[in-house]
Amino acid sequence: QLQLVESGGGLVQPGGSLRLSCAASGFTLDNYAIGWFRQAPGKEREGISCISSSGGSTKYVDSVKGRFTIPRDNAKNTVYLQMNSLKPEEAAIYYCAPVRPGLLLRLCIVQSYDYWGQGTQVTVSS
Repeated sequence: QLQLVESGGGLVQPGGSLRLSCAASGFTLDNYAIGWFRQAPGKEREGISCISSSGGSTKYVDSVKGRFTIPRDNAKNTVYLQMNSLKPEEAAIYYCAPVRPGLLLRLCIVQSYDYWGQGTQVTVSS
């Protein structure tokens, strides 16, 4: 089964850090631009960061710039989301997915829901 598996979520205090992982199962990630998304209860899904297949281009939503990074390790078939200085309002389920590449990368548009996983829960609370 082709799937992206998110992990690394958990409970963290405000101001804390987490590193999420997005690992591919059944296929290789190195041909795909990948994005991270989050959805909190009662809120729309939000695209927060995307990275090109090579890792040479990245995009961040304004609210996370300077705090989040999206490194990828194609040798490990994994894309990460390093989250620092987390805020309570960033509690959500975080998902990763292939996104449209090239000039559309800046829009962080999901390219395919075929690989949509279960997500990983992030809770930010004292």
